[in-house]
Amino acid sequence: MAASVPSRMLYIDGQWKEPVKRKRLPVINPATEEIIGDIPAATAEDVELAVAAARRAFTRDKGAGWARASGAFRAKYLRAIASKVKDRKTELAKLEALDCGKPLEEAAWDIDDVAGCFEYYADLGEALDRQQRAPVSLPMENFKCHILKEPIGVVGLITPWNYPLLMASWKVAPALAAGCTAILKPSELSSVTCLELAEICMEVGLPPGVLNILTGLGAEAGAPMSSHPHVGKIAFTGSSMTGRTIMTAAAQLVKPVSLELGGKSPIIVFQGVDIEKAAEWTMFGCFWTNGQICSATSRLLVQESIAMEFLEKLVGWTKSIKVSDPLQDGCRLGPVVSKGQYEKIMKFISTAKSEGATILCGGDRPQHLEKGYFVEPTIIGNVNTSMQIWKEEVFGPVLCVKTFSTEDEAIELANDSDYGLAGAVLSKDLEQCDRVSQYLHAGIMWINCSQPTFCQAPWGGNKRSGFGRELGEWGLNNYLNVKQVTTYTSHEPWGWYPSPSKL
Repeated sequence: MAASVPSRMLYIDGQWKEPVKRKRLPVINPATEEIIGDIPAATAEDVELAVAAARRAFTRDKGAGWARASGAFRAKYLRAIASKVKDRKTELAKLEALDCGKPLEEAAWDIDDVAGCFEYYADLGEALDRQQRAPVSLPMENFKCHILKEPIGVVGLITPWNYPLLMASWKVAPALAAGCTAILKPSELSSVTCLELAEICMEVGLPPGVLNILTGLGAEAGAPMSSHPHVGKIAFTGSSMTGRTIMTAAAQLVKPVSLELGGKSPIIVFQGVDIEKAAEWTMFGCFWTNGQICSATSRLLVQESIAMEFLEKLVGWTKSIKVSDPLQDGCRLGPVVSKGQYEKIMKFISTAKSEGATILCGGDRPQHLEKGYFVEPTIIGNVNTSMQIWKEEVFGPVLCVKTFSTEDEAIELANDSDYGLAGAVLSKDLEQCDRVSQYLHAGIMWINCSQPTFCQAPWGGNKRSGFGRELGEWGLNNYLNVKQVTTYTSHEPWGWYPSPSKL
């Protein structure tokens, strides 16, 4: 019997609600291509209900709503959510693996990070209480000034399918800690664990309307939320194309947005490195999460003097990666999320070959797997900078390779991209690592590693990779407005206009 996922409805105003148009979408296990359940498909009518609920929760009881509650009050709920996530780790990890194809061990790691994210923002939410009314030094003694940090209001959170619950927590946790109320719209390709988050919110007694969760298609649910006049901000992670659409819709209302979009990040390997360590980090940087990472270091730049030795080690090791159903022990590469994504990746590989590149390993469906959207971990050589595989984001387990001779050439090649999300440099010379890190156009840099991510550190990119930062204190600031309050303290009149009685 095929595994199945729980059947849920939309989560609006603290309750399960059937979509107004009663539409549902199938959930397909990408490892077996079987339908294992369905999710509700929200439309504009459901968005209206969710926005109304979020507005009520924001200022419930004449200003005594979520926005005016103390950070300590809000933190209590965030910690309770974290605790429930920990309790349900095994179940949530399995659902994540079934829904998006992520290896089970990776999914379990993600669920640990989800709980950690809610706990971290609980702490920051409490600290926000202590930061209110911070004084500002002024040059005039008869004025005093302090700062208030206030929640933006109702916020729309749109998340991708590669880290379903973790990307949701990156947005939900700081938004709620800041005092915002929120509407979460996860990707229709992987929404199952986000609906389980709704169940957790009900279990911990989160006040109705503070968080609403709408699953469904982007055009039918995400778009109405992006253009809604009572949604005060949109935070989006996903493709550059969708990001542009959201930004255009938000611009009509001068609505703030934060966008974490695509990437084509470089990993630079200099001579003198430990070949084995560098090869593993190169593999991890591109093949982790089945290669479906916006920050994947999918452009390998390796110094000419070690290229042959390095690539021999890299190719041999890559061929040994266990590609299997994500629930199997030892799986290190599962299927990509959908048939459409599978076809897109295979077309990238085909185009690379037609443009003259060489497939060093992979490039096809694994022979031992008859069903599922599996792509072999693929390494492509003989790449030049005019090729599609060099320029465009694949979002799959595909690494392209180019050699360089000097540090300056490596930097120039690394920066030869419209994207600027991340980059990695591997070298035994730490001064070189520091120097190169300063010159690369990226919002995130890794030295002698690739992909480690911590909720305490800022996350985001430059150029077409978007703008704004998530995580850390920067993630909390995403959902806060800053207000200055200035007081005239003198007992004397201001005296700019002469009094008529003295004329």
